[in-house]
Amino acid sequence: MNGGGRFRRVTVFCGSRTGHRPIYRDAATRFGHALAAHATGLVYGGGNVGLMGVVADAVLERGGEVIGVIPRGLERLELAHRGVKDMRVVDTMHERKTLMASLSQATVALPGSMGTMDELFESLTWAQLGIDVRPIGVLNVDGYYDAFLKLVDTFQREGFLDAKNSFALVVRDEPEALLDALESHVLTYQPKWLDKDQG
Repeated sequence: MNGGGRFRRVTVFCGSRTGHRPIYRDAATRFGHALAAHATGLVYGGGNVGLMGVVADAVLERGGEVIGVIPRGLERLELAHRGVKDMRVVDTMHERKTLMASLSQATVALPGSMGTMDELFESLTWAQLGIDVRPIGVLNVDGYYDAFLKLVDTFQREGFLDAKNSFALVVRDEPEALLDALESHVLTYQPKWLDKDQG
């Protein structure tokens, strides 16, 4: 798809490392190119390292919009991407996530580790509670998120999560397919506490 997409901007969470295999760097590059092709801006953690730097470079390479949001402590370590003209500096990680959400209309997780999972789970929790209801995408590169998806299935099977509360989650294994699916995704939000016995 070329031209304007449904979202003005998408927040992307991903690793500050590139991983052992080139497939992760390639997926981040292709996702950045897909954002630019959809005329959709990138909001990300502001770093010049890992998959964060790769996806930002890819969007910039194709002339797309990039907004970085970085905590002051990381900026002092010279981890901010110098090629990103719109770099917002905040004091805390919580401020970072809140500002990133306010600047975009959808969220995507690429491969990453603890920080990425924290951000993904918080985004899903915000959607579940109605705090910030938006499509949330997972780019499942070569099955990277299979264990996460199995955990979500366990939550549901064991009665700690209703299927209706996974309404925001969109999973694809190819960058362009994920962005297309997010843009066509219909949110069917139901309050988590609608049935208190099932909360």
